[in-house]
Amino acid sequence: MNLAIRFRFHHPERMPQSGAFVLAPNHYSEIDPVVMGIVSWKLGRAPRFLAKASLFKVPVAGWLLRKSGQIPVDRAGSKSHAALRAAEELVEKGRMVVVYPEGSLTRDPGLWPMRGKTGAVRIALERDIPIIPAAHWGTQALMPRYGKKLSLFPRKTIDVAIGEPLDLSAYRGKPLDQATLIKATSELMEAIAGLLAELRGEPAPAERWNPSAHSQKETGRFEG
Repeated sequence: MNLAIRFRFHHPERMPQSGAFVLAPNHYSEIDPVVMGIVSWKLGRAPRFLAKASLFKVPVAGWLLRKSGQIPVDRAGSKSHAALRAAEELVEKGRMVVVYPEGSLTRDPGLWPMRGKTGAVRIALERDIPIIPAAHWGTQALMPRYGKKLSLFPRKTIDVAIGEPLDLSAYRGKPLDQATLIKATSELMEAIAGLLAELRGEPAPAERWNPSAHSQKETGRFEG
């Protein structure tokens, strides 16, 4: 697949070359984990993913995720807890872990990041490690949102931006209650949206898409 993709990196020097950290990218295609896995390798780090369990059932992407030792997240309580502990074990070994803070493919009609979940920020704060926002654009030409088939030809170009570490100094050492985690996650999503705006050359929406504020009927209208 690597030969079918041309990557253009923006700020690749921001990718830490040693130590544990969380990489938090945007998510709008089922093939995103494979793409970000290649990106991580190209930028000098071996990727490990905390990805929703359903991705492991996607052709090509699922096989690659299983073979490379990634971590499936089942939304059932005990299994989700086990996945977080597995991610923390990677952190203890000084490895990077890729966590999609949106939790699933964005439902924003324009493919902008939607409101995030708190898992990525929680790992970073609990383990006192950096969280690096990231964004990519162009993956939708390789596999569209909710698509299952790859389009490898003609060759696709994917732009990738690596952000500065999110400043979590205001939250470190404080109780990690839900309000704190939500606020920190909101800042993370703003940083990811800003990187994506840079890649797309257009401003991001003023607010992140909130799936809970839209009915299934409204969401279906945008998802085709």
